[in-house]
Amino acid sequence: MAGSTGRGEGRLVPTAGRGVATVRMAGPADVGAVVELVESAYRGEASRAGWTTEADLLDGQRTDAAEVVAAISADYSEVLLLEVPGAPGGPETVGCCHVEMGEPGLAWFGLFAVRPVGQGAGHGSSLLTEAGRVAAAWGCGELRLLVIRQRLDLIDWYRRRGFRPTGETKPFPYGDERFGRPRRDDLEFAVLAAPL
Repeated sequence: MAGSTGRGEGRLVPTAGRGVATVRMAGPADVGAVVELVESAYRGEASRAGWTTEADLLDGQRTDAAEVVAAISADYSEVLLLEVPGAPGGPETVGCCHVEMGEPGLAWFGLFAVRPVGQGAGHGSSLLTEAGRVAAAWGCGELRLLVIRQRLDLIDWYRRRGFRPTGETKPFPYGDERFGRPRRDDLEFAVLAAPL
């Protein structure tokens, strides 16, 4: 189940009482848009328009084209895009996420972003639901994710959607600027999990 090789047909999904959106697999032509979307949601001043910003914790990049290409092209790995009707030129991508199979029966969720001006409209919940559907179709019974331990507001958001801390933590990759430049020295990831 490698990622899509082009702009695929999407599935219509509801978005918290605000109509429907389309979720589709990203392809190579979407790499730049995915990188831009993720960066806009987590880094820099533009990210402060939403509540998911990490601008007070990290500088530098959140992702890059190489990471997105790898996610799109790997087996049992999909980058999902959430699109809403947009300008006359076509739909507007307002969110993305990555779901990949880990160990048998377990999938990982990440690369999750919603455009800051669209946060609070149900787009994130729609993407999370769709990622769970993909993982369940692969035979997975659990969805896991990593979240920076200091992001209590984000951890609470995931808890309201059925995720629970596993008690595991993972070190933040200090010194690897592909993941940003930390503004503090105590960052680490908490592992959260939800049954599918």
